[in-house]
Amino acid sequence: MLDDRAKLLLKTLVERYIADGQPVGSRTLSRAAGLELSPATIRNVMADLEDLGLIVSPHTSAGRIPTARGYRLFVDTMLTAQRAQLQATPPSLPPDQPQKVIASAAQLLSNLSQFVGVVMAPRRTTAFRHIEFLRLSERRLLVIIVSPDGDVQNQVIFTDRDYTQSELIETSNYLTAHYGGLSIEQVRDRLKGEMDGLRAEIASLMQAAVQASSQAFSQAQEEVIIAGERNLLAVSDFSSDMGQLRRAFELFEQKAELMRLLDMSSKSDGVRIFIGGESQVVPYEELSVVSANYEVNGEVVGTLGVIGPTRMPYDRMIQIVDITSRLVSNALSHNNK
Repeated sequence: MLDDRAKLLLKTLVERYIADGQPVGSRTLSRAAGLELSPATIRNVMADLEDLGLIVSPHTSAGRIPTARGYRLFVDTMLTAQRAQLQATPPSLPPDQPQKVIASAAQLLSNLSQFVGVVMAPRRTTAFRHIEFLRLSERRLLVIIVSPDGDVQNQVIFTDRDYTQSELIETSNYLTAHYGGLSIEQVRDRLKGEMDGLRAEIASLMQAAVQASSQAFSQAQEEVIIAGERNLLAVSDFSSDMGQLRRAFELFEQKAELMRLLDMSSKSDGVRIFIGGESQVVPYEELSVVSANYEVNGEVVGTLGVIGPTRMPYDRMIQIVDITSRLVSNALSHNNK
């Protein structure tokens, strides 16, 4: 483990590099740390930190920069970010329009951080309160699924045969009466045991409806809102390396990767920091993610965060993400009261 002197020098080096973006030399480190140490002593400590994989010396400079492991030690043990005080919900988070809350939150994160704001839309319940069928044409139906909280999902399905209006109404009434309030998974499981007791044509339509409902809810849950990608153009770490910038934009295009990353964040409390290069969680060495969950009436329903360069001011990002998550929770919970 590091002694107090080594910890102070590492903390100072990380803070200087975040602020200046330049490799930190022994002389600069000595002045910034305020320690009465000889250049030789500081060089020895730097060599020890380098041996531990906490800092590295770029080929073009005699100074050192933090590694992913060095950043991790910094944010886990040396960072002191004060929890921001919750303020009144700003006009940009209108409590009566949940979808606008999510879009505005992504923009708010981007504006405050000057990096990229990302929000995973609330995970919607897979239960339904009511199902209706609307005949669009022969063998083509629109399934309308209404969730317990009034959310409406639509899905077009193609059937093996044409159905009469009375058959559609009968199936809708049966599903709603016998399965309303259950999750799609529960309906599917129960249907397996009850298929023999249902008329073949009704059973077939019910199976198609359950499959359509599952697809509709699945698609609704894959929404990731991103704002401020162009902010990275102003970050020197990316503007000087088009390869890094291209990889960053690839991440935003591959929303499945973002979903996986944000989903991992949802499994922990508080603000979580993912540092690029330290694991496969963030496969882009030059990017870091600061994220937190948001809630509706005390239940975690989604995740939001800031994506920016590994050399970001983590203390400020923690405060931005923390307060935004509480603003979103406050706005969405207000909407559900």
